[in-house]
Amino acid sequence: MRYLSCSLIQFQIGKLIVAIISIHRYEGALDPWMSSLWDMLYQKNPKLFPNGPGFVISNMYLVEQPKVQITYHDANEIGSQFSSTQNLKCLEEQIEKARSMSPGRISHNKNRPDCFLKMIKNCQLTTAGCGKDVRHIEFEAVSSAIDYEVGDVLEVLPCQSPAAVDAFIKRCNLNPESYITVQSRYIQNRLVDTSVDSSKGPVKLKTFVELTMDVASASPRRYFFEVMSFFASAQHEKERLEYFVSPEGRDDLYQYNQKERRTVLEVLDDFPSVQLPFEWLVQLVPPLQTRAFSISSSNFAHPNQVHLTVKVVSWTTPFKRKRTGLCSVWLAELDPQQRVYVPAWFRRGSLPSPPPSLPLILIAPGTGCAPFRGFVEERALQSKFDSVAPVLFFFGCQYKENDFLYSDFWLSHSQNGGVLAEEKGGGFYVAFSRDQPQKVYVQHKMREQSTRLWNLLSEGAAVYVAGSADKMPADVLSTVEEIISKESGVPREAAVRWLRTLEKAGKYHVEAWS
Repeated sequence: MRYLSCSLIQFQIGKLIVAIISIHRYEGALDPWMSSLWDMLYQKNPKLFPNGPGFVISNMYLVEQPKVQITYHDANEIGSQFSSTQNLKCLEEQIEKARSMSPGRISHNKNRPDCFLKMIKNCQLTTAGCGKDVRHIEFEAVSSAIDYEVGDVLEVLPCQSPAAVDAFIKRCNLNPESYITVQSRYIQNRLVDTSVDSSKGPVKLKTFVELTMDVASASPRRYFFEVMSFFASAQHEKERLEYFVSPEGRDDLYQYNQKERRTVLEVLDDFPSVQLPFEWLVQLVPPLQTRAFSISSSNFAHPNQVHLTVKVVSWTTPFKRKRTGLCSVWLAELDPQQRVYVPAWFRRGSLPSPPPSLPLILIAPGTGCAPFRGFVEERALQSKFDSVAPVLFFFGCQYKENDFLYSDFWLSHSQNGGVLAEEKGGGFYVAFSRDQPQKVYVQHKMREQSTRLWNLLSEGAAVYVAGSADKMPADVLSTVEEIISKESGVPREAAVRWLRTLEKAGKYHVEAWS
């Protein structure tokens, strides 16, 4: 909020008002701040508000035309353009067409998948019934050769529930067999984009919904409710929606919508009198986003394959509603025998691929170990042909018997001269946080091995940290600072500066997620 305030000060008054009205449609949390802003501007120049700063404009004037327009095409005229066979080339074209037309925040380089993957293995790493479900999933490329480095990220486009898509289409009185193109309208007498090239359609309406509109996972934003209030025919629904988007109702909207993670389909079902035109739905329904996963394999160790470590996401809302992650549940339920083709994209992550001569200190609780499985695989392969630098790995989980992910893999590489073996200058140390009365985390294991850790740092080692974005990254950073101070005999402030120099040199990397 402070950054926004400073930025807006630089606007001219007229431009500032336009900017704030635009933001107002989306962010209910800005209401108190905007109210004070209107009062301040009114005091500066009463002519800006002839009716006073508290005057409210009717929805009739706020809700105008949607930003997109949809053209419906005669299926008989264009049917010959579409293949009846669902081959990979046809599927790739459908994805590119649909996502290139989506008005949502989908970057253009994500329209066409890098490749299609076929699942060849899906096994549970955690003990059944322990309360966690973490999967090791292996894919094989089927459309083109794949190329990635350890530390890279795989983005997957999840498949929505067919039942949910059908329910959404039925609820909105749409024809799933229609062929459509989606274009931008004129905005403020300026043409944004009205051209429709061969890569932008037409596509089946149902295909467009499946590939671009998150109807049963993401929660709508505040402006969705504002537009709904305009199209509600039942008075009690209209009043409730208008209350939700008012300053007085923003807390209740937050409890109803964000806290409960209500989906677009659930919201529409709660207000049956609302019939939104498809143009508004295309504009306001959250876009279906790809999901990113750290790659847990080495391309050199597994040519034409990519492995993932996937935690199945599930939680309970304040009103005891069961929620699950769209992509993780879909992947966990896939059967390798089904031969489902998964659209995927590769991109660079936050963990650069290290050269074999670079000593490594790896720190990861839980599924943060995923990228480091690839690191160790690759270094083990490199060690067969040349000398490699040592690897020190600190791993954390709750219970040895329940969620010690890839235990056999780590232990095999920490014995008999493996790349994690102590006799090779490295080591593998595990913190089981709940196996004893007093909790033990990776930071405790790091302190126990502070001399070994400092020796590697002194030899030019790089530190890689991966896992939850909660407190872990900060706690690990503090522990490294503590170890540097203790082992080198310098004050804590000097240790902090030493570590900042390490960061600037590109030798301290963090990949964290919420």
